[in-house]
Amino acid sequence: MIKVKFICSYLLIILLSCCVEEKKNKVGEIIGLDLLEKYVDRFNENNNELYKQFFSNEEAFPFLSENIPIVDLPDKVIEETCYFRWWTYRKHIKNTDDGFVITEFLPDVYWSKKHNTINCPAAHHIYEGRSLRDSRYISDYINFWVNNSEDGIRQYSFWVADATLAFNSIHRNDSILSKQLGPLIKNYNEWENTRKDIDKLLFWQYDINDGMEYTASGRILNREIEKFGVEATRPTINSYMYGDAAAISKISLITNNLSKSQEFGSKANKIKHELQKRLWNKDLNFFTVLPKNHNKTSKPLDVRELIGYVPWYFNLPDDKVEYSQAWKKIKDTTGFSAPFGLTVTEQSHPFFKISYEGHECQWNRPSWPFATTQTLKAMANFLNNYSNNKTISKQDYYNILLQYANQHKLKNDKGETVNWIDENLNPYTGDWISRTRLINWEGKGWSEEKGGVERGKDYNHSGFCDLVLSDLLGINPNINNSIEINPLIPSDWEWFAAENIPFQGKEISLVWDKTGKHYNLVKGLMLFIDKKLTIKKDKIQKIIFTQNFK
Repeated sequence: MIKVKFICSYLLIILLSCCVEEKKNKVGEIIGLDLLEKYVDRFNENNNELYKQFFSNEEAFPFLSENIPIVDLPDKVIEETCYFRWWTYRKHIKNTDDGFVITEFLPDVYWSKKHNTINCPAAHHIYEGRSLRDSRYISDYINFWVNNSEDGIRQYSFWVADATLAFNSIHRNDSILSKQLGPLIKNYNEWENTRKDIDKLLFWQYDINDGMEYTASGRILNREIEKFGVEATRPTINSYMYGDAAAISKISLITNNLSKSQEFGSKANKIKHELQKRLWNKDLNFFTVLPKNHNKTSKPLDVRELIGYVPWYFNLPDDKVEYSQAWKKIKDTTGFSAPFGLTVTEQSHPFFKISYEGHECQWNRPSWPFATTQTLKAMANFLNNYSNNKTISKQDYYNILLQYANQHKLKNDKGETVNWIDENLNPYTGDWISRTRLINWEGKGWSEEKGGVERGKDYNHSGFCDLVLSDLLGINPNINNSIEINPLIPSDWEWFAAENIPFQGKEISLVWDKTGKHYNLVKGLMLFIDKKLTIKKDKIQKIIFTQNFK
């Protein structure tokens, strides 16, 4: 009976696939390029292109049309922001003697390293760029970091092994992975040699070297005085090292190095245990910062910062009701919820304050796209992979993603509202704080020392497109040659489409059409591989598809 059912299901898939092929709008062409062209034309028109790297504005459409996934979404704010972020990302592709790299700032800044690179957002760059059809850009970029970046790879905290594994889930190359394994292990060992805390179980880091200047936790540790760079055992660096250890363990297994796989699996488990034991604040129900020079009686600090969600970025916390309580604060207006974006410090804390004085970059107050990206990825993981969740819903995820999308605006000198991404945002007004500060720095106009007129413009310090593809639409390729589909779309979405998505040398598309009338194909949730209907479901649900692509 089971065999008969299987045969019938198989024949149904074939029949549906044939029907789709006969439709006027074939898969791969259901969206077309008109939508992309419309957006690119508008972005180009509103842009004063002062800096050109490998792909100019004139070359934007040809490059994007050949490389990026095409999406068609009912929410046009998220859709537009997705295309805008691809358009800005393209600006940061730079060709060097070391191959392609991705920059954070368009102008040279003095705190950058080789080729004007900065490793702080590099994992965001890799996660975002892994969906480009041409794998060279990110393959080169990873190789640059692990082999040619000199000391730049440890300038800031950087989950490089985890991001490398994520890239290979789409563009798997075991030969290259095998060559990268040694440098990834060497990098990890250097972190162990220089950043293990007092009891040699967890890692410490300066908040500035976590990419976060002037934090509330740093102020507490510095006798309530703000300081540029304070040492602490932080949820960020420890989550990153957990993620890298777990990734190195998997890469070692893929490349047939069983002993290293076991060694780094053990390292990951130890970090997981100690982080939950030492950084969980039971009074606040949150992961918080611990003093670097702690002892067995030391307690994590009594301040919630958005970094307390970073452990879920790597699926680190155990699936316990206790830990799930942390997510209550994501919607709380005394916590992190504000009208224009998530704040990086809980608003009820006395050290939370929006300031237009002092350093232009402060992480104890504003909304930062870097942190918002991490939090949304962590939130998606919590929704998808944890059962003890009575705190948040997929609608909450969508609401915060939409809020993040709405941040991408600026009123220009002409009074026109244009698409924009910058550094740090006032969560109560939507003003880009750094831009407002730097435009007339110390009453002298733009400071060349701080990067000049385009410092922060088209700022490449976060991700957005990967959140849309991997989490909102739920398209998650895995290193084991499988695809997991689990959309977090709102319940009232009756359609969406995403196509031209690379996966292990193939091209995948995902289409949802509740009635079958929007795209004129068939109704339901459809997964296509190389334009052939592979799986069809009547409703939005989790799909896992495995196939040998080699």
